Amino acid sequence: MHYLEAGQYTYLAGEINALYHEAAVKMGVSDSVQNILYVICEKDGRCLQSEVSKLTGISRQTINSAIRKLEKDGIVFLEQGKGRNTIICLTEKGKTFAEEKIYPLYEIENKIWNEWTPEEQQQYLALTQKYRDGLKKYLNTLL
Repeated sequence: MHYLEAGQYTYLAGEINALYHEAAVKMGVSDSVQNILYVICEKDGRCLQSEVSKLTGISRQTINSAIRKLEKDGIVFLEQGKGRNTIICLTEKGKTFAEEKIYPLYEIENKIWNEWTPEEQQQYLALTQKYRDGLKKYLNTLL
């Protein structure tokens, strides 16, 4: 087995997560709020709460707690969706907040992405998806 290579990936992923944490600290938000608002912004300001959980990997309890605070602060409001689905929506104040606290991160990511060639972009996506699929496959054998 080649533990060093897998360890290098884990180390790099940890460093990237630490950089996103640093960005959240600089913007004055928690990691969970940053991740939740990031997904809502990607979905044009409206997103199913279940989708936020799926896309961020954040527990439902943490999402509920963060959303209650965001609601109290006037950043989001909730709408009833179909069945038991809840839709998280940005308020006008939330849109302004996102422009100040979330969109700068988009800009940085887009700057990095646009520095890569189309081939590098496709290679990164293909290998990341392959890693994710392998992780799902092998984790299923553990459970």
